[in-house]
Amino acid sequence: MSNATLTISSKNYSSWSLRGWLLCRMAGLDFDEETVATDDVEARQELLLLSPSVRSVPRLTNGNVTVWDTLAIAEYMAEIAPNAGLLPADQAARAHCRAVSGEMHSGFYNLRSALPMNLKARHASFKIFSGARPDVERIKTIWTECLEKYGGPYLFGPKPTVADAMYAPVCTRFRTYAVPLDPALSAYCETIFHWSLMQEWTQGALIEPDEIVELEVEF
Repeated sequence: MSNATLTISSKNYSSWSLRGWLLCRMAGLDFDEETVATDDVEARQELLLLSPSVRSVPRLTNGNVTVWDTLAIAEYMAEIAPNAGLLPADQAARAHCRAVSGEMHSGFYNLRSALPMNLKARHASFKIFSGARPDVERIKTIWTECLEKYGGPYLFGPKPTVADAMYAPVCTRFRTYAVPLDPALSAYCETIFHWSLMQEWTQGALIEPDEIVELEVEF
């Protein structure tokens, strides 16, 4: 039994659980998964209100350390696994990575409401309501700037970083809701989809029971 436990929620619907899980796996942490039932009040809040700070999930317990905020998990992983490359080695790139990761963590509420994560769903077309369109365009701009500046295929170069863990659920949303992307951004999403950790998570999501019939989000 591992000394660490990561508490998560639905692999199909929970974008914040995915982020926390990716960060721990990227750091090489040996941990057990503990799944909160989707009828748990806080778990449903995390899924339906799309909150990054609901205390129940994701929550990492590692020995006597407990950390539950996604960015706090990222920083903790970077501290205990400094050679894992979760943050770029270059100081300026590292600051840039933290900035775009923080922007994902604290913003894009309209996009989250309009395009909730659902790995099992595929829409041939989907009308995005006007409030979410600026979020979509801002994410496209962030990705374009990072890929052009650092050369891809990940946002900060040849290996995934915290930023890729933070934006990986967005790639799945864009695929689910058929969001048009230019070739460079489509290629980035394909890089994320072929990432072995994402494939592992997705396999788990696809065999998960459909416990939540519909996400009823007000927007």
